[in-house]
Amino acid sequence: MWVGEMEAGLWRGWGGIAKGKEEGNLKRLLQNTGSSCTVVCVCSLHVAWRGVRLLSGSLVLRATGTKEGGRHSRWDTGVKMADVPDNAPEHCPGTSSEQAGKSSSCEGCPNQNLCASGATKAPDPAIAEIGLKMSTVKHKILVLSGKGGVGKSTFSAHLAHALASDSAKEVALLDVDICGPSIPRMMGLEGEQVHQSGSGWSPVYVDDNLAVMSIGFLLSSPDDAVIWRGPKKNGMIKQFLRDVDWGELDYLIVDTPPGTSDEHLSIVQYLSSTHVDGAVIITTPQEVSLQDVRKEIRFCQKVKLPIIGVVENMSGFVCPKCKNTSQIFPPTSGGAEQMCADLNLPLLGKVPLDPRIARSCDEGKSFLSEVPDSPAAKVLQSIVQSIQDYCSSHVTEEQGAT
Repeated sequence: MWVGEMEAGLWRGWGGIAKGKEEGNLKRLLQNTGSSCTVVCVCSLHVAWRGVRLLSGSLVLRATGTKEGGRHSRWDTGVKMADVPDNAPEHCPGTSSEQAGKSSSCEGCPNQNLCASGATKAPDPAIAEIGLKMSTVKHKILVLSGKGGVGKSTFSAHLAHALASDSAKEVALLDVDICGPSIPRMMGLEGEQVHQSGSGWSPVYVDDNLAVMSIGFLLSSPDDAVIWRGPKKNGMIKQFLRDVDWGELDYLIVDTPPGTSDEHLSIVQYLSSTHVDGAVIITTPQEVSLQDVRKEIRFCQKVKLPIIGVVENMSGFVCPKCKNTSQIFPPTSGGAEQMCADLNLPLLGKVPLDPRIARSCDEGKSFLSEVPDSPAAKVLQSIVQSIQDYCSSHVTEEQGAT
């Protein structure tokens, strides 16, 4: 349950986009001045609540509470994202809604009988299948950020390279950025194809102990656009987790797109039956990035995803000749260091800008191997060691608990 204060004006805003009975429910909610009430309303897409965008599907809101008077009302609310099939009519309440198959908007929908039967609300059997598949993976690490362009994929690629530098470790990198897959290029695998075997899809290998999977391997050209709605994205992520022959792994790194939307909800849901070590949050120093990263941190807290720590990318520029540091992106609000102090989170490190990192990614090479003595490489190695220490201590704590 989310607990928060909502302005009456925000409710009226929702009433403006809701239709028919839902709009009436909202108006009756606003008119409530003293008694408890329970309201169910189904709103259209592109709704924002307290700065959090809710995408893909209907927003099903249940509010129970008492209006306290004045400008604000306090409610206990439950917000749930519901999947909407591609062939569903407008204003579909979503397959997991209590109104699925029953509301007037469901009339004529080919899925109406199935939704009304309640079968769509049952747990996805793929969750248990994925749990079984992931049982051979020791450590699972998600790389997240609420902001785009902060270097998530760059960090994911170099984390994979660094972990795989130990030939005794088996490492895999999964790219769930469905619309903007850049991992194939960064790992030097552009143009490679995925092959089907009796045990599932075979990932593409950089080295004998470093496997990669991305939708980029399924496209005929790197310039092809993936124009998919949420359910298709979710289905692809499910296939990546369930149908890829990952084998026995020491580390699975999941590179995600920016935001807190379909891909993030799907990966957390599908991995819910298995142990996830946690998330590494990537940001840059400026407040415009930190603002969105705080939302990502809040997302992790809400879905109970542990946070391993925060990495500040593009943290100053070290001149390769004079070695002086210049702040290209000034940390006007204290940067990641201040944010971590405020939120009681570990700061794993600050990676300085280095043009050679971008060049290495474009060429599909490991920056850590190309320029191992650079300031940025040394910081990255330190961050990787901190992540390894976290994962090792986490396993030790779990074994002690059992």
